[in-house]
Amino acid sequence: MSIDMDELKLKKDLSVNRWRLVLGKPSSASLDFSGDAKQLMGLGEMEELLDYLYSHGDSDDIRHERSGGSGRSQLTAARWIQKVRELFPKKTAEVLEKQALEEFRLTELITDKQVLESLEPDMGLLSAILQLKHLMKGEVLEAAKQIARRVAEDIAKRLEQSIKRSALGRLDRNERSPVRTARNLDIKKTVSRNLKNFDPDRGELVLKDIYFSSRVKKYNKKTVIIAIDESGSMLGSVIYSAVMAQIISQLPFAQVRLVIFDTNIVDLSGRVDDPAEVLMSVQLGGGTDIARALGYCESLIETPADTCVLCVTDLYEGGSVSRLLNTSRNMIQSGAKLSFLTALDEEASPAYDKILGQQLANLGAFVGALTPDELGDYVGKLFN
Repeated sequence: MSIDMDELKLKKDLSVNRWRLVLGKPSSASLDFSGDAKQLMGLGEMEELLDYLYSHGDSDDIRHERSGGSGRSQLTAARWIQKVRELFPKKTAEVLEKQALEEFRLTELITDKQVLESLEPDMGLLSAILQLKHLMKGEVLEAAKQIARRVAEDIAKRLEQSIKRSALGRLDRNERSPVRTARNLDIKKTVSRNLKNFDPDRGELVLKDIYFSSRVKKYNKKTVIIAIDESGSMLGSVIYSAVMAQIISQLPFAQVRLVIFDTNIVDLSGRVDDPAEVLMSVQLGGGTDIARALGYCESLIETPADTCVLCVTDLYEGGSVSRLLNTSRNMIQSGAKLSFLTALDEEASPAYDKILGQQLANLGAFVGALTPDELGDYVGKLFN
């Protein structure tokens, strides 16, 4: 009977790490975490979250910013909930969330409209709302929707100019542009209109007027199908994706179909003009069946050459990988453009299934992460 030493070590490390998390930081002098650098960082964050809950829950309200256990970061209700959902299994996160609601009096956040309205609307608060909205009712839920709407509008104001500028196409030589940039400089018109100002003595053309051109709208109709993975780890990307769908739908040549999915699929195309409604429809967590969602997207395609499919997912497939690859291959061969956005947020540092990502890239799909600032140019390239 052979003994797999690596397997034994793995089991030992797992046991040690679990006990260290149970015993907490007081045990650090005699018990160290085991693992590589990435694992140690994750275990340290998990311990900090547990320490914050069990060591300080009786005396502090997590709604107020304060130092975490290590003194290296500031934790708020929104940040604490988000990190717990990221680092712990779903069932464990639910237990911790329930205890936090009691220990940190987070019940005020989901039951008191005035408390909710007193908080600063930002991505952190919106993330917390989306993870707790199933506990909200009545006027508190309505207040939460207003916060979602304000945050979505703020994001849209920042993104829409770059997306529209990149997607609306070529220069219009007949209309002067108020945007005076080198990119919009109309050299031909500038030279021809200033020929009358040529100075023969100096042999120079004096430019008294410089002309800039605007961009024409290209009305070749495109269909953009956006499929959003609503698993908890994709929360930031879900928020930006909902806003992205609204902005693209406002372009004169784009028809947007919007779906969200886990193991089930919900078509929210009728709500694409209201990102807040889309976000409040999201049910975070659960399984993931990307193949099924992509199959539904394929059924929506009418003119492949004029269709772009954007699937926002971390590619951790709970369904059939072979079906996902076959559907992707069929889409690409039909002439549709297929992209898998593994992250769409400020950091664009996704954790995703790189093996599956490479398989999809080998088929001809785009696979990668984008920041909101990169989004406009990317969408423009899809359309042009």
